[in-house]
Amino acid sequence: MSKPANIISYYVLCHKLKDIIRTGWKKWHVKRERLESVAEHIYGVQMLAIAMYSEYDYDLNIEKVILMLALHELEEIMIGDLIPFEVTKSEKINLGHKAVHDILSNLSKRAELESLIHEFDAQQTPEAKFAHLCDKLEADIQCKIYDAEGCVNWKAEANNELLRDSKVNAAVDFDKSWSDCWIACDQSLNLYDTNFIEVLEYLRDNPIQL
Repeated sequence: MSKPANIISYYVLCHKLKDIIRTGWKKWHVKRERLESVAEHIYGVQMLAIAMYSEYDYDLNIEKVILMLALHELEEIMIGDLIPFEVTKSEKINLGHKAVHDILSNLSKRAELESLIHEFDAQQTPEAKFAHLCDKLEADIQCKIYDAEGCVNWKAEANNELLRDSKVNAAVDFDKSWSDCWIACDQSLNLYDTNFIEVLEYLRDNPIQL
């Protein structure tokens, strides 16, 4: 195909992410007229990365991070927004890499762009680690926003299938808010970055100003 055709074809594929709703919000039965799409999550996590980079003065390539985050959910065009309760981490990575390879196949810089996805998934470089933590924190902030808007009937979730996961179940306390439990679940993970821990603790202890 010609260069213009490659560009339009790739854009039309990416456009589908505007209509793919984030699975987690559906699984927790978030009640809202319009839920966050994957495309909106990509925008949100890029904006969060810029703010974290600004306020904590990280020594990393922020342009690379932004590009990495622009691509990090590309696989969901083909495989959907799979969550940990549906597939293992290795299965998701394998499915994702194949999907990304196909999606980028007509672009001239496909190898360069594909390598950024592999770098993000490996989480070995400063940029990949930073991008991954931004991805986690963005979901926590969105959760708190939905909670502040009253979009979740937490007491009605006692039989939710997601509670079968041991890590999720261990973080659940129905006397606390839904977002408090969500944040506690992420705090149980190894965040390995004191700046992100500070922001997550602030998010936990302070109301969201809508």
